[in-house]
Order: sequence, then structure tokens, then C-alpha cells
Amino acid sequence: MPKKKYKKGHSKLLNAWAFYDWANSVYPLVISSAVFPIYYGSLFVSDLYVEVFGFNFKNTALISFLTAFAFVILSFLTPLLSGIADYMGNKKKFLKLFCYMGSISCMGLYFFELENIYVGLFFYFIALISFWASLVFYNSYLPDIAFKEQQDAISAKGYALGYFGSVLLLIFNLAMVMSPQTFGIYGNNPEIIAMKYSFVSVGLWWIICSQYTFYYLPEPYKKKKIVKDVVLNGFRELLFVWNEVKNIIVIKKYLIAFFIYSSALQTVLLIAAYFGEQEINWPQDEKTIGLIVSILLIQLIAMFGAILTSKLSEKFGNIFTLIILNIFWAFLCIGAYFITEPNEFYVAAALVGLVMGGIQALSRSTFSKMIPDTENTTSYFSFYDVSQKVSIVFGMTLFAFLDQLTGSMRTSILVFILIFLIGAYLLKSIKIKNY
Repeated sequence: MPKKKYKKGHSKLLNAWAFYDWANSVYPLVISSAVFPIYYGSLFVSDLYVEVFGFNFKNTALISFLTAFAFVILSFLTPLLSGIADYMGNKKKFLKLFCYMGSISCMGLYFFELENIYVGLFFYFIALISFWASLVFYNSYLPDIAFKEQQDAISAKGYALGYFGSVLLLIFNLAMVMSPQTFGIYGNNPEIIAMKYSFVSVGLWWIICSQYTFYYLPEPYKKKKIVKDVVLNGFRELLFVWNEVKNIIVIKKYLIAFFIYSSALQTVLLIAAYFGEQEINWPQDEKTIGLIVSILLIQLIAMFGAILTSKLSEKFGNIFTLIILNIFWAFLCIGAYFITEPNEFYVAAALVGLVMGGIQALSRSTFSKMIPDTENTTSYFSFYDVSQKVSIVFGMTLFAFLDQLTGSMRTSILVFILIFLIGAYLLKSIKIKNY
């Protein structure tokens, strides 16, 4: 019996698209933010340094350098994929490819050990690339399956599903780590084994839950071959936007400020769990649970923080609110330098959650308001996306270099105080009404 095709705007199609957020959001929460950083830190109990490619790396500097390199690749890959996604025949094949690569790589993290660190780093690298690359094709489906008046609502629904699903799996993994024997996990280090099983659970969740999306997402109406012009199209669009932005002073000023503070913001978010694992004086039996609870705390408070930020921007304007948020982040970095105890880390996690989602959402919406009336909005947001990725490369590389040089994450994070304050200062120069 042939599969039924649903027309654009149909609820079945919209829900299937949004459900991919439920499928893939477990990666950024469980792998990037929560369990993997704890597991990675546990591998370096006796020595924080490891030799890789003939160099002696501090563990957190190594993972930061690798993450930065992944975003270098993504900075080139994203416009390439965007150009193809706008034109090519079967974007679903690309979405499936990166979904399956990411899922299998997450499961491959089960084998991450110091004895085979190259294999482990490879799986970490491919999982990170695959997650971000899959989003290019996933997002490009939105105008295909939803009318303009439906897009905000279904996009928000996807975010909500992703948040709920990822927290659900993280709670399951937390229970497994807290009581491994209950789940039939035994051995010398059942807690560590439970963490390795959590990587497998992420891969299985991602690959299984995405099947609902793949079943209903439409095949392309026209199948076209990829030619040279199409491959370069994404880069041409970026060049076009760059030439336009140079003549629009307000966007030019905003993107410079955004690049500066985003480099600090994204780096702090990416290294937060590693910082907590290494720099906080956890009781021996509390570290794992405490760190995972901290990540959950951030996620829960982030929802309320985003709403609060939205209310503040309505009253005081986007730019002023962003200035305040940058200053707040600078104070958070100052506080991070001094905190040493678990209770202090919980407070810091709550404050991070309060401003984490809000500054990211407000940054994107502020840029959206500045875009001139044009049908080329996709190109502008592709430019914004690449700017953010390059800022991550800058921030992570700077942090990794300082961490390797000083041997201290605590000292390295001090530089971001200055970066946030520079971001606030640059935003202050933007004088636009209603922003």
C-alpha cells in the first residue's frame, strides 16, 4: 500500500517535522553538556595531560581545540550544504545521512578510552559535525512543509518537544548512573559503565525517534543533479550578504558586537560542564550527580529566563537589554573565578540558566529586525549562522590556548570578562529607535 502524501500545512506533516527536535536534542544535552564531559574528566584521574599527535595536551585544552576545529569545518560545510539544500533533489537523503552518522558516532563513544583515544576523539568529532550539519537540511524543510503564518508556532513546538524529550532521557540516564545495579549494571566501576550506556541510549534515541520524521517528510518534487554552480551557490550568497552588510551601518556594527560576545558566550556554555568537573571541590560520591543536576537546573531555569528576557526587551528595547545581559555575563565570569564549592556552583548554574536562552534568542530576533525588506532572508541568516560558528572557533581556540598555557581553566576564563564588556561597549554605539 503506497504511503499517503500530505499537503503543505497539514498537521501530520508539521508534527512529524517538529518531532525531529525530540529525536536529536538529546545530543546537545546529554553528550555536549551533561554526561560526556563528566565521563571524559573521569578518564584523567591521575594525570590531566595526554599525548596526542606527538603533543602533550591538557585534557580540557584538547577537547576545546578539537571542538574549535569541528566548527572550522562546519563554517565551510554550512554554506556548502545550504546552497545544495536550496536546489538539490533529495535533501532527505542528506538529513538521514547525518542523522545516522551522528547516532552511530554517539554509540561509538562507548569505546572512548585513553588506550584508544584516537578512536574516541574521532567519534566525538563526527557526532558534533553530524548534529550541526543535519540541522541545515532539517531547517531547510520548514518553508516546504509550513506556510509562513504556521512557521513560528511549529518551530516553537519543535523546540518544546526537543527540550522535553532531552530532559526525559537525561533523567533516565541520571537514574542509571545513580543506581546502576537497578538496571543490571555491575562491575568495578558501574557508574562509569552506566555513563557509557548513556551514550548508546542517545544514539538509539536519535536514530529510532527520527524514523517518524523520515516517514512523513516529503520527497522532493523535482530531482536535480548537483552541479558546480549549485555547490558554490551558498558561498555566493554569503558574499552577496557581506557586500550588502558593508553598506548597512547598523547591521555591520551589530554583527561585529555579536561576533565578539558570542565567542565568549558559546565558549562558556561549551566548557561549563568541564569546568564544574575539574575546578569544583566535589565530595567523592557527589560529583557525577551534582554535575548532571546542575545541567538540569540550567535547562529548567532557561525557559523562565527566556520569557523574562523577552519581557525586558519589550520594556527597554533589544539593544539595551543585550547590553545588560553582556554585563551580567561578565559578572558571572568573575564569580566563576572564585567559586570552589558545590553549592556555589549550583547558584552559578541557576544564574547561567537565567540568561543563557534569553541572550541567544534575543540576539537572533534583534538581527531579524535589522534585515532590510528582501526575499533573501535565508542568505542573511546563513551569514548570521556562519558568523556564530566562526565566533565559536575564535572563542574555543582562545580558551584552549590559555588553558594549555596556564594549566588552569579558572584563570583562562578571566579573558571572557573583557570580551563580554567589549561586546556591551560595541552594542552601546548602536543608536536605533525601537531596538
